[in-house]
Amino acid sequence: MNIRLSVIILHAGLVSLLAAAPSGPVRQGPKPIDATTHGIGRWVPDLSYTTIDGKKGKLSDYKQKKALVVAFTGSSCPLSKRFAPSLAAIEKEYATKGVAFIFVDPIAIDGAKEDLHKMAELNGFKGSVILDENESITSGLGAMTTTEVFILDGARTLLYRGPVDDQYGIGYQLDAPRKEYLRAALDAHLDGKEISTQALWAPGCELAVDQDASAKRNLTYHNRISRILQTHCAECHRKGGVAPFALESYADAKENAGMIRKVVSEGIMPPWFAAAPPAGHSSPWANDRSLPDEDKADLIAWVRGGKPEGNPDDAPLAKNRKSEWSIGKPDAVFPLPREVQVKATGQMPYVYLRVKTNFPEDRWVEAAEVRPTAAQVVHHVIVFVTATGRFNRDQTGSLAAYVPGNTFVEFPPGVAKKLPAGATLLFQMHYTPTGEPTSDRTRIGLRFAKETPAKIIRTLPVANRRIRIPANESDHAETASRYVPTETVVRAFMPHMHLRGKAFKYELLKQNGERETLLEVPRYDFNWQLRYELKEPRSLPAGSRIEVTGVFDNSSDNPANPDPNRIVRWGDQSDEEMLIGYVECEIDAVETVNQPKRVWDADLFTKLDKNKDDFLTKDEFTRPALFPFFDSDKDGRVTRKEGAEGMKKLKQREEDLRRGQEALRGLLDQFR
Repeated sequence: MNIRLSVIILHAGLVSLLAAAPSGPVRQGPKPIDATTHGIGRWVPDLSYTTIDGKKGKLSDYKQKKALVVAFTGSSCPLSKRFAPSLAAIEKEYATKGVAFIFVDPIAIDGAKEDLHKMAELNGFKGSVILDENESITSGLGAMTTTEVFILDGARTLLYRGPVDDQYGIGYQLDAPRKEYLRAALDAHLDGKEISTQALWAPGCELAVDQDASAKRNLTYHNRISRILQTHCAECHRKGGVAPFALESYADAKENAGMIRKVVSEGIMPPWFAAAPPAGHSSPWANDRSLPDEDKADLIAWVRGGKPEGNPDDAPLAKNRKSEWSIGKPDAVFPLPREVQVKATGQMPYVYLRVKTNFPEDRWVEAAEVRPTAAQVVHHVIVFVTATGRFNRDQTGSLAAYVPGNTFVEFPPGVAKKLPAGATLLFQMHYTPTGEPTSDRTRIGLRFAKETPAKIIRTLPVANRRIRIPANESDHAETASRYVPTETVVRAFMPHMHLRGKAFKYELLKQNGERETLLEVPRYDFNWQLRYELKEPRSLPAGSRIEVTGVFDNSSDNPANPDPNRIVRWGDQSDEEMLIGYVECEIDAVETVNQPKRVWDADLFTKLDKNKDDFLTKDEFTRPALFPFFDSDKDGRVTRKEGAEGMKKLKQREEDLRRGQEALRGLLDQFR
């Protein structure tokens, strides 16, 4: 169906034209759509047009502007007319900031040009006003509705597509918008920040136009490949980045084209190992690095097609880094207390170094970044924090982590991690020699919130220190679990194993016996220990458990296996193993101020006290064998005081057992 026929049907009184993307609800507002598959980050051809006043123009006329807004509008769609005053106001507001507007009516029915003249004059549009009679702009941008707006930068890279705001939708209107998407996107772009919401479905009259595929027939480095590399690769593959070579120029891409084709076709790069979502579902991960199928196909086709460079005028704008730090200028930087000498060959034991912060009051960390001075030898860094100076990784939360591809974290507004007054940082440094002696003095940069946040982040481990992996076993599974006594909100997961790690899974075990997969990593890679951040924080019900399962390959089929003939147990070194599922939790600040206990050390006594008589009997214990350990006066019941004392003794016993096991393992290692 072409646009003219669509409008005829609309004028005949059928309102189905207003139901473009989401189906079902009578009232429909803006809805998120997948940014990558809807063109965000891609080059837009230099589309030409003729204004309603007969003037010729093209998109490149605006290359000196900081941004160009292409706003679809028109007098034949009621929602377009409602948004017109808002568009005019935003155009006027941002004109002094280097932002240009053009207004496009995609529906060329009889009388449309005259109506568009009146609409532009009534609302005071200053930019070019276009009746897209040949549908070139509509198809070139792939516009879906008559209210959609697009933001392009000076190189015609698409930065945003979606509605002006949410004041009007299908079946509703508000006195004022709740979310001003266009303003927020322009503000972020002008401030040099990434636009947080890049693609939304805009409620409006549906446009039945096929997207122009002409650009696909002429893949070049400058008009397509450079943007794929900039979006998916350049965070690491840049000068001074953690990757071994840069991919910032045509020469870089041409030189490494063979390796690009191999790692992309085999799914090795970009590094992302979470299982793909079910067909028809979008990724639940905010930091999903997976390469879309279309981008993958274009990269491979470009390499096979002779690696054409194309026109440099089609290149994207260079990414200007305002700071050496990805999080911006830190409020505080803490380096290691000394340089660490990394030998040329062999294996380096973990290095643990402490740094005192000496802040007289609590601080709230809203962003953290770990930066080695010799990234080529740093496999990973975990920075733990404690207020007491004593560290136990099963009880002490991590402040930040570093692995290639996961070097910093920024929390949303109102969310932060607590750095207690006078806290001590413990850097766990894992170095991998690369053939020549090197020195490193890693730093951590912190940016603080200016006020106490509404939500506090804590990172908690689900760990099993008693793993035992048989020799020559290719699919050995080990598990660990942790009880969730109160409703808990989870923001992210970070699985951790070593060289024999093969697969990892987080599951939620509900009280009714149901199991739900929270994260599955079917191909775990020790070299890429990624943090998997949810788009929407997930609430876990009270009384449930988180269970993690790690699958280990201790066979000769694992080329990274140091010794398949050895029984492997817990240990810090890469030739030993670990099973830790880190869980990043979000809790209300009011629940944690002046409460040093752990999130999941909530009132377990109350949970176990089924008859609410303020005593625990043996049959109320989930592990009855532990009852005598808690019943110190042997009267057949446990009081709250006995429960607290028993927990202290139990934790001390577990810590003594762990130290004994590690000492014994160290002794045995001397005889291997």
